[in-house]
Amino acid sequence: MPGIGIGVGLPVLHETDARGSADIVALARHAEEVGIDSVAAADVLIGDGTFALEPVTVLATAAAVTERIRLEFGVLSLPTRPVAMVAAQVQSLQHLSGNRVRLGVGIGGFPGSSFWQAVGARSKARGRLVDEALRVLPGLIAGEPTELPAPPGQRERPVVTLAPAAPVPPILIGGGVAEAVLRRTAAYGDGWLPSAMTPSEVSSAVVRLRELAAERGRPTPGVYLGVHAVLGGGAGTRSAREAMVRQLGDFFGMPPEKIAQVTVTGGPDQIAERIAAFAAAGVTELGFALDGPDQLHQLDLLAEARALLE
Repeated sequence: MPGIGIGVGLPVLHETDARGSADIVALARHAEEVGIDSVAAADVLIGDGTFALEPVTVLATAAAVTERIRLEFGVLSLPTRPVAMVAAQVQSLQHLSGNRVRLGVGIGGFPGSSFWQAVGARSKARGRLVDEALRVLPGLIAGEPTELPAPPGQRERPVVTLAPAAPVPPILIGGGVAEAVLRRTAAYGDGWLPSAMTPSEVSSAVVRLRELAAERGRPTPGVYLGVHAVLGGGAGTRSAREAMVRQLGDFFGMPPEKIAQVTVTGGPDQIAERIAAFAAAGVTELGFALDGPDQLHQLDLLAEARALLE
């Protein structure tokens, strides 16, 4: 199956430890060894005592123990971070990793949480804030003198030049099928980063994304779809699969029959079949959140499934 990439999420949440996942170093190394295209880190800092690792640090750790694999922010919550700091961190990670960053960004999923309050993040007009950041991020990362909005209570607009200049990484826009998300992707993104979608939903969204990009004279952004997965068999796998169904049902309000369409389970043959279905729908890369036990073994199953499609 030409053209579709395979990525995996790194374990940034405490609940992954309870499922027996490998640590970040082992997972990143093994992902590269078996030919996975990217590793990703989510930004899920809430501030209520939930165990969550900070994504810049996680990806820097993965960069230090790998040489080829892409390093994806999936996705970075822009409202919680000053845009100049985001640019400096991305620029540094590009410099230190050999330009392997893929920058997924979004409006953030926990407005009003204690962490957002502590860092002074706005919970309103998040879309406008993200659009403003996307207009200046490329220039900042590229080392160009860039005028930024005046800080609250000040009139002077600072001009910031960051070094060392780095290639601007592919920018992915996180979010669902809302028109505002698709328009933002068409205007600023090299890719769109949704999750929990069926192949038919992806196909329909790609049609609209293509229309919006054409209106702006831009190429159609790629689709980097996130999927939850429990791969393999056995008693531990069955219980993990049941937990995944409950979690997605509670979070998205999905019935079990739809959950079966937006997740991946089973062995190499079943995995390959699902990958092929998403590829046919227009997915550029399929990013797996491995919810089952023994993530290193699940990486091996992914590699076997991919080999079946070649």
